[in-house]
Amino acid sequence: MEVTIYNKEGKEAGKLDLSEDVFGVTANQGLIHQALLRQLANKRQGTVQAKTRGEVVGSTRKLFSQKSTGRARRGSAKSPTLRGGGVAFGPRPRSFSQRMPKKMRRLAIKGVLSTKVTDDQLIVLDKLEMTQPKTKEMEAILNALNIKSSALIATAEADANVVKSSRNIKGINITPAALLNVGDLLSHRKLILTVDAVAKIEQLWGAKQPVEAS
Repeated sequence: MEVTIYNKEGKEAGKLDLSEDVFGVTANQGLIHQALLRQLANKRQGTVQAKTRGEVVGSTRKLFSQKSTGRARRGSAKSPTLRGGGVAFGPRPRSFSQRMPKKMRRLAIKGVLSTKVTDDQLIVLDKLEMTQPKTKEMEAILNALNIKSSALIATAEADANVVKSSRNIKGINITPAALLNVGDLLSHRKLILTVDAVAKIEQLWGAKQPVEAS
């Protein structure tokens, strides 16, 4: 699969062959949905807690006599039916984390990457380097690439200057190629990869080459 490589000025700078094993996979929508739900669930802290009637601080004295008052039976002031009392079925600390086999996670990411290619939402950049943070320079690059919506830019390694140059631009996010995930890929319309980032992605999620015996 061949795609065009662009430079910072938005001009063609060559061609690049993408690995069919990573960028040519048939997307499994159910698997991608499952991977997204897992990622969102793993972000939840699960630390919320409400006190039960046994945990509320207060007197356990019976408020009034059981009989002869003509009123409903009443226990202590910590009853869930009274203001300031405990909560009958309140939330308790729990873990929302979900597990997913590595092969399924790999296939989900490759499915989203392949969809970006087929939907013409992938842009390959020859390189993205900055000597110092410059938001105007990043905006000029995005305009040259005709980016009119949200975009996720992946570089081979983390680059502080690139991150600082784009953090004030709405809808633009930077990530190392190794940290690409289904949630970020789906929440951005365009995906911009440097040539080095493509190589990193194919190394991480491509077919493993057999080691030759020496």
